[in-house]
Amino acid sequence: MNSLKKILLLLFIASYATINAQSTSEDDDQLSLDNGTIDNQFEYVIKRSNNYQDYKVVKETWLYKLKAHTLDSLKSIHSELETAEGTISNQNSEIASLKSSLKNSEEALNKTTNEKNNMELFGLQMTKPSYNGLMWSIIAILLGLLLLFVYKFKNSNAVTREAKKNLSETEEEFEEHRRTALEREQKVRRQLQDELNKQKGIN
Repeated sequence: MNSLKKILLLLFIASYATINAQSTSEDDDQLSLDNGTIDNQFEYVIKRSNNYQDYKVVKETWLYKLKAHTLDSLKSIHSELETAEGTISNQNSEIASLKSSLKNSEEALNKTTNEKNNMELFGLQMTKPSYNGLMWSIIAILLGLLLLFVYKFKNSNAVTREAKKNLSETEEEFEEHRRTALEREQKVRRQLQDELNKQKGIN
């Protein structure tokens, strides 16, 4: 039984070593000095270099090629960095322009809101409540003056009608008095004439 366990353990270790070796071999096959990232190229140089005691013996051509690739990568990074800086600068300019436009829009909005909430009367700026209060006060004063005028007019009209009535009554009384006086005068004349006639008859 123990020998069976040992055999199984040895088979397991052998299979694990085989799988690990295949995985390492596949990883090594994926590495390249001409393709991939700089990190993969360094791994290629390190893993494919020969060992000499504690040192790695690296081919000079590999080092120059790795150096060239590294410089190319650095140039590409610098180019991308410059492009990014240019983009950032443009975006900062656009942001500044947008901020300026936003500030102008806010000022225009505040001015419009102020004009909307204020009214101009005789060259003076007034708030809408003050303007409305003043206008209603003027209307109330004018309405009061109109009512006073109507009252005065009706009162004057009543006085005028009363005066006309009194004048008409006075004229009627005067006419009646004049008629009575005329009749009395005519009567007195007739009596005088009768007396004169009597005096002539006697003589």
